[in-house]
Amino acid sequence: MKKLAIITLALLIGLNVFSAPGNGNEFVLVIDAGHGGKDPGAVNGKNQEKTINLAVALKMGELIEKKCSNVRVIYTRKTDVFVELYRRAEIANEADADMFISIHTNANNNKSARGAETYLLGVEENRTSANLNVALAENSAIMLEADYEAHYEGYDPNSPESMIIFEFMQNEHQKESLKMAEFAQKRMATYASRPNRGVHQAGYLVLWKNSMPSILVELGFISNQEECRYLTSSQGVTKMAESLEKAFEDYLSYHRELESKSVQYGTSKDSQSDKVNYTNTTSSDEIVWKIQFMTSEKKLPTNDNRIAGLKNCSCYEEGGLFKYTCGDDTDKKKVTEYLKSVKSRFPDAFLVQFKNGKRVTAK
Repeated sequence: MKKLAIITLALLIGLNVFSAPGNGNEFVLVIDAGHGGKDPGAVNGKNQEKTINLAVALKMGELIEKKCSNVRVIYTRKTDVFVELYRRAEIANEADADMFISIHTNANNNKSARGAETYLLGVEENRTSANLNVALAENSAIMLEADYEAHYEGYDPNSPESMIIFEFMQNEHQKESLKMAEFAQKRMATYASRPNRGVHQAGYLVLWKNSMPSILVELGFISNQEECRYLTSSQGVTKMAESLEKAFEDYLSYHRELESKSVQYGTSKDSQSDKVNYTNTTSSDEIVWKIQFMTSEKKLPTNDNRIAGLKNCSCYEEGGLFKYTCGDDTDKKKVTEYLKSVKSRFPDAFLVQFKNGKRVTAK
């Protein structure tokens, strides 16, 4: 029996089986195959984006179910059916998911464009960039939905100006979304040898109302003949699925380390930099510069690991939301310099001004 136990353990190690983070709780992953049914997505001849997305999604889920113990995989679709963008988010939210990964394939009028890229929700400074065009193309799927105006709060898929609704949609999952995006991008570039187009932010409706870390992956360009052949081949599908599965393993390892640190913060002595000041007692006629890095519908615990290591964290309430700041100082240069560090964790972080404990508009 002892030998059998040792052999079993060796086999498990050899199979590289992962357990989900947390105290034995099930980790719920939602895999979203973009487009489907009457919505083919991008097209190149007989090749359709929806088919590539579904093939990679199903293969990725199959690998995760085999290799990652205690992980439950949910698909927004497993067949060639049309699923509304808002419904994809609802599926994840109703399942109380821990991660949402949406899989897509890119297209461009420039047939030489190639490579993989990964997105999280947000708006980059250049609203006329290629990132904006990619998001607008993916969001145009809502035109196939009945009564889409009722579900997207006036968003107009034909108007770039509508992207303003995403301007302040940073949430408490931004840091973990970024980490998963980085893992996915790294694995696609190294393991699958895809040209690396980087991690970006854009206003994707499929990520808009998700209440968990969420990313959108663009596997490559169906409009590029070489990449189209690769992505529609069994080898390409397997390689891309394996890349994303390995990225998910990377995230689980990262998440376990994060959980470990969270336990440490909960049992250690309170640190000024690790706690949120909810009273925000700053009162001065001087302008105080701060870095706003996160917005949440819920108030975070004072020792939440997401603010660990940040200087002078505080929170103020505005418009029914809790807005978190750090790096308080009357010297704008110092706060601007610190902003660079904060942006590595919260890419959408920006400077705000306070006077007598209240936020004021910059002049």
